[in-house]
Amino acid sequence: MSDLPSFASLAHLPSQDPAFFDVQYNNRARVPDNAIHMARWAALSRQVRERGGWLEDLSYADGEPGPYREDERLDYFPAEPGAVAGQAAPLLVFLHGGYWRALDKRDHSLVAGALPRCGVSVAVVNYSLCPAVTVETILLQAVRSVAWLYRAADRLGHDGSRIFVAGHSVGGHMAAMMLTTLWPRVGSDLPADLVKGVVSVSGLHDLEPLRRAAFLQIDLKLSESDVARLSPAFLPPATDAPLVTAVGGLEPEEYQRQTDLLRAGWAANAAAPGAAHVPMPGRHHFNVMDDFAETDSPLLRAVLRMMDVA
Repeated sequence: MSDLPSFASLAHLPSQDPAFFDVQYNNRARVPDNAIHMARWAALSRQVRERGGWLEDLSYADGEPGPYREDERLDYFPAEPGAVAGQAAPLLVFLHGGYWRALDKRDHSLVAGALPRCGVSVAVVNYSLCPAVTVETILLQAVRSVAWLYRAADRLGHDGSRIFVAGHSVGGHMAAMMLTTLWPRVGSDLPADLVKGVVSVSGLHDLEPLRRAAFLQIDLKLSESDVARLSPAFLPPATDAPLVTAVGGLEPEEYQRQTDLLRAGWAANAAAPGAAHVPMPGRHHFNVMDDFAETDSPLLRAVLRMMDVA
């Protein structure tokens, strides 16, 4: 991961009251019918898996023994045959949300609903969960997954020179952190520009509010040092790869601020060719995911433009 600078002044926080952050970040309380939306995720994901032609539970562990290596698995959904003429498909790596303490890759197969038909391969990554492991451990697992997918490009059939990373909520945080990673330090065979673009949907890019929200901190156990080293809004991106952001119009103001922070801190990435900010009026923290499954949604169109897919 990148050399990490000292954390910015906490004057940027809108409040010093922990209760404020408990309210702002408790998405299930803010969207009382969240179970209905998550049931829709499950149904859409099941439909994608029932199409067949995908690879389940590929291990991206590096072969070294460890207590959580069984969690290091991903599902791979190749681009549909004929969707990409005469070339290998680009790859979108998706990192799920759940505050690093909940959910699973199988809840997010819906991300591969439309993209393979558009000529994009998709990998949906699993990782260990807090409090069994730390947030930093999870980030290192995400790094391993992206490195593994680069090395497995020829075998799986995607274009290793066109790997993009996307995520929702804390998955958006992890996607952004993949663009701060100094890949040649991870492996001498890895290019500095391994990640060609990032998509953060309702992403969390400043971890200090999560450290102050008691209902999260009980599991996340974030330290001041963690916040300083692992908040992408205050870290330099390793390249000027394009940044696509989206946030639901019904999300609380903290989610809007989180997106604004990253875009301001990464101005060159936010202005790079293929970059975009996608307004999502009428969307809250759960139904923003629907747009990944809809071929003609503004979010999916922005993702395809970033990947230079017609």
